[in-house]
Amino acid sequence: MDEGLKTFSENNNRNITIVSKVPDVCRKEPCALGIDEAGRGPVLGPMVYGITYCPESRVEELKTIGCADSKTLTEEQREKLFQKLDSLQEFVGWAVEVISPNSICNNMFKRLKHSLNEVSHDSAIGLIRKALSLEANITSVFVDTVGPPEKYQAKLSALFPGIKITVSKKADSLFPVVSAASICAKVARDKALSTWKFKESPFINLKEENKELKWGSGYPGDPTTKKFLAQNIDLVFGFPQLVRFSWSTSEQILKSKGVTVEWEDTEEQENQAVSLKKFFGNSSKSNTPRRHPYFIDRKLKPATKLV
Repeated sequence: MDEGLKTFSENNNRNITIVSKVPDVCRKEPCALGIDEAGRGPVLGPMVYGITYCPESRVEELKTIGCADSKTLTEEQREKLFQKLDSLQEFVGWAVEVISPNSICNNMFKRLKHSLNEVSHDSAIGLIRKALSLEANITSVFVDTVGPPEKYQAKLSALFPGIKITVSKKADSLFPVVSAASICAKVARDKALSTWKFKESPFINLKEENKELKWGSGYPGDPTTKKFLAQNIDLVFGFPQLVRFSWSTSEQILKSKGVTVEWEDTEEQENQAVSLKKFFGNSSKSNTPRRHPYFIDRKLKPATKLV
């Protein structure tokens, strides 16, 4: 996982999927696959979706080694459990998708908005397909729900008709294979956040000057995160890409502290119907294109000489 997260940190405005080796036994025996996420609510950093799968006959062994809902475990416990899971390569496989804050915001700010629930569904579906493409013999899937469980289960069942789908609230505390997935997702999220590399100044300069920059857990209620947001805002361009611009927390700060920017609205003009007469008009008329109102209003003229 560390190598994959290193790749993400070098280009953290894009998503990345990191996968383990598929155990031979998982290609032969019927396997259960669990899905869970970490980092859905924070205003900082990526959201991570994780899957874990193993033979259905050995699911209880995940409970034996201590797999539980990652939220009930300390960071140290999660790290040790992930190392244990990763060492069980003879019968356990896993994968995570790290979804960048930039990707989340771009989806939510689209003209046809792609909600966080839809982003979550897309990631879960993509990870199931990834496991199947690697020839893991997945026969049952257990998912911690996003939205109404019944609708989500029907959606997944339609996409994967040969697989038994179970979508449930609190699945991470009910099914060991989902608990294991939650640990993978949480460990990846914590590492991606703590090792974040800023591409924007002045954050790069701070690093060069060996000044420590703290941003906390990324949750809106975290005092360290609140301080980071309050002190690290560009009045015109907003926040660095670590921040989810689409979150109400960051939007409120931008509205109260940021400079109001007015954009020329040319959409109405662009959408006006063009008469066919335009193409068959008097050829004696000038063909000089009309200048945009932006330039006319500001009395701007083309420069023909460079002094």
